[in-house]
Amino acid sequence: MFALYSKEISSFLNSLIGYIVVTVFLVMVSLFMWVFPGELNLIDAGYSSIETLFVIGPWVFLFLIPAVTMRLFADEKKTGTIELLLTKPLSDLQIVLAKYLAGFTLVIFSLIPTLFYYLSVYILGNPIGNIDHGGTWGSYLGLMFLASAYVSIGIFASAITENQIIAFIIAVFLSFFFFLGFESIATLEIFRNIDSLIFQLGINEHYKSISRGVIDSRDIVYFLSLDALFILLTKTLLESRKW
Repeated sequence: MFALYSKEISSFLNSLIGYIVVTVFLVMVSLFMWVFPGELNLIDAGYSSIETLFVIGPWVFLFLIPAVTMRLFADEKKTGTIELLLTKPLSDLQIVLAKYLAGFTLVIFSLIPTLFYYLSVYILGNPIGNIDHGGTWGSYLGLMFLASAYVSIGIFASAITENQIIAFIIAVFLSFFFFLGFESIATLEIFRNIDSLIFQLGINEHYKSISRGVIDSRDIVYFLSLDALFILLTKTLLESRKW
């Protein structure tokens, strides 16, 4: 399993995809944080906070993570190497987990340079260090959980088809639906009696909860369950070849 994980990481780093993902993410966040005028601009806002990263991050990841995951299984199917992969002494679950962890690792790589934003605001604060440390680290944790959910959805989408573009579109659609779709459904009059329950089914509700700096076990269980759901669905798709 570790060999497959290492292979996927090497494949990302030896191609432009990994570097493009990290660069685009950092450039987009930097533009909103330091260049574009408005309430998301740190200088204009005048607050010692990197909240812009956690507001923009989910939307940038909504497109970048599917771009990373779209090839994980789709490319294997298109080139025919999926059959070779499935003959290796690995269970279907191990194959899925190796690809999932590889995609998630690349996303973590893209988050590491953002610690420079945290350090910058820490130094620029008046007085120095005037930043909500708990809220910031809670938001980082929330963004990591959100990214893990997007990755699990992405590998599921990639396992559906051998066409990378279709896998990308499916992943974007499903990620968006789980991010904000349930909130839209909850506003419908027909669901007014269970709107709070429907809200809890969406990623954004739990992401915002963790981002407040309060680690609630219910939020962690939600993200772990969502990851497990799509990992098991992906495993089921691989097993369907035996049916």
